[in-house]
Amino acid sequence: MSRIVYVNGEYLPEEDAKISVFDRGFLMGDGVYEVSSILDGKLVDNAAHIARLERSLSELKMDWPCTKEELLEIQREILRLNNVTEGAVYWQITRGAADRDFVFPKNPKSSLVMFTQAKNIVDVPAAKTGISVITVPDIRWHRRDIKTVQLLASSMAKMAALEAGANDAWQVETGYVTEGSSNNAFIVTQDETIVTRNLSNDILHGITRRVILELAEKENLTVDIRPFTPDEAYGAAEAFITSASSFVMPVVKIDDHKIGTGTPGPIAVKLRKLYIEIARADAA
Repeated sequence: MSRIVYVNGEYLPEEDAKISVFDRGFLMGDGVYEVSSILDGKLVDNAAHIARLERSLSELKMDWPCTKEELLEIQREILRLNNVTEGAVYWQITRGAADRDFVFPKNPKSSLVMFTQAKNIVDVPAAKTGISVITVPDIRWHRRDIKTVQLLASSMAKMAALEAGANDAWQVETGYVTEGSSNNAFIVTQDETIVTRNLSNDILHGITRRVILELAEKENLTVDIRPFTPDEAYGAAEAFITSASSFVMPVVKIDDHKIGTGTPGPIAVKLRKLYIEIARADAA
């Protein structure tokens, strides 16, 4: 059977799903999105993702296409229709269709698209071996706190990593790591202090990042919220990334530098385990 996707009020086989060629998400990158993980057929941290979506819409003065309650109903229905027990649900809101113009259209009708992706996100080999990253210049716009569909720079960073034989890229601006291609970046210093960049317009305000910092506090782990340099990362005892799709993923190599022992560090492994436990318990 074809995967069922949602497009502006309709549940359709994916090959029949279409949007207007005048949709501003397509023409102008004028849209926002979110991704919630699915565990045991339930949504992880979904209320926080909806809250961040609301903030993104507000920052861009974009209207909701439906109520938040209706959005949740659509999410649950698309999970049911596709019988997804593990993976992710993606939803995207654009300003809608209008003749091409840099000026926002008057009284636009926002567009909503949603689909699921069935995949293993818990028992993945990379979590056991760790991943490698390279550093690349951060060439993105300066409102990275808004989760827009403008992902070309992030795609280019990811492709640069793959071409270099690495798994991902950490983006660098004015000498400091901002974040990964689609994730937040962390290091653990030799004295076991967790370091991650402070929130601002320079990085996405990660939902998983926030939960991990809360878990670290509960576990009495020392946390230092500040930018760090690639050189500092090279000398770290551990490194890891966080995101909705990867949870906590250990980083064992940055550029040509082995991190720690070159294997997933104990703090990253512990935080991943704790996060998955709390995600399963709280998913709804």
